Amino acid sequence: MESLMAEGLRSRSSGLKPIETKRKGGIEEYDMVTVEDEPLSPMACLFHDRRFDVHAVAFMACKTRISPQPVKEKLVHTLLKHPRFTSLMVVDEENLTDMKWVQTKIDLDQHIIIVEVDETQLESPDKFVEDYIYNLSKTSLDRSKPLWDLHIINVKTRQAESVVVFRVHHSLGDGTSLISLLLACTRQTADDLKLPTIPTKKRRPTPSGYSAKEGLWRLLGKFWLFMVMLVNTAVDVFMFIITIMFLKDTKTPISAPPDFESNKARRIVHRIISLDDLKFVKNAMNVTINDVALGLTQAGLSQYLNRRYAIDGKDKVATERSNNLPNGIRLRSCLCFNLRSSAGIEDLANMMENGSKGKRGWGNWFGYALLPFKIALRDNPLDYVKEAKATVDRKKRSFEALSTLIMAELLIKFFGIKVATEVTCKGFSNSTICFTNLVGPQEEIGFCGYPITYFAPSAYGQPS
Repeated sequence: MESLMAEGLRSRSSGLKPIETKRKGGIEEYDMVTVEDEPLSPMACLFHDRRFDVHAVAFMACKTRISPQPVKEKLVHTLLKHPRFTSLMVVDEENLTDMKWVQTKIDLDQHIIIVEVDETQLESPDKFVEDYIYNLSKTSLDRSKPLWDLHIINVKTRQAESVVVFRVHHSLGDGTSLISLLLACTRQTADDLKLPTIPTKKRRPTPSGYSAKEGLWRLLGKFWLFMVMLVNTAVDVFMFIITIMFLKDTKTPISAPPDFESNKARRIVHRIISLDDLKFVKNAMNVTINDVALGLTQAGLSQYLNRRYAIDGKDKVATERSNNLPNGIRLRSCLCFNLRSSAGIEDLANMMENGSKGKRGWGNWFGYALLPFKIALRDNPLDYVKEAKATVDRKKRSFEALSTLIMAELLIKFFGIKVATEVTCKGFSNSTICFTNLVGPQEEIGFCGYPITYFAPSAYGQPS
């Protein structure tokens, strides 16, 4: 198979658009290497439309200042062993929808950016880092080289001595794949030979020895659940389709302004909250961490919008305490669901260590679901968590995310990238926010030997 693909690359090389190369001291920095090419997946192609030019970013705050050389030495033996990070995206000039990953030689100096800054001239180092990331979000990665870069900012902030910004084009993989790969490049600070461990969902033990009557009831229960999921899926897919066509969320103070598409820059702000506090609520209410996080988000949005709708009167505090929310606010999130078992951290670490080209579980394989947020003021804050749990449990009993993935792939196959992008952008623009989460390591970790204070993933470039 590999020889056939290599032969295909040689036979079609005349049809590929040339890659711009740069020369430094007479040495070509980017050069094609003779290995097999690989077509982009349908979802990866979607991310190369200018209206859906999404970049994933991860901020790693470190406890010490960072020297670039050790980082380069570590990346050569970890990240660069993964073929996506040493590949160019090449378009066939005879068929613009035919996009491929083709491996190339790489110069790390073109991907690692050292931010030079005079700290004595900074009024607020935290504001400087925030502004730097904001300005970075105005730009796209250079497509004449592999689609990633790493920015080292040696500035002392309130919570760290330095900050690393890792930026990757979303066509290289979805959030689960990319974060898993990045964590596979880290090690535990207590033992620099051990990979971090990720908590996994514990499966309930399957009891054995059912009687015939009990087995029949279980079978009927599964059949009933399947029928409920089919009905829920039909309703959810219908709502998704009419959302794409005409059903828009209520315009609120957090909705994107009309001219926002002309400026997709994102000011990314993160906050650190105690996981122990979330676990305390989780255990007390017998819910999940996701339920608590969603309830917390609904509570925050409700309180924030209530203040924004408050009438500027003489007693503003008293006005904000009253209910100023309009009736019937429709506010939904485009929720991203990972739909495949991702390769574990150990699998990715072994792949990079052995130089294997296996990419089991890699790529963009995710679907969307419209998650309604209930915007209202509640006397009991725990009511937000109860409502969130009911909403999430309802969405779990649906194949909406899988259905939207299949719909997107069929649109790409039969109508092309432009139509699929237009439909996807409608889904985003007619909802209000995008909501997702990723699980992190259980131990303190270090990146390339530098202990990490916090790790915050995000994204920019998505339509609004």
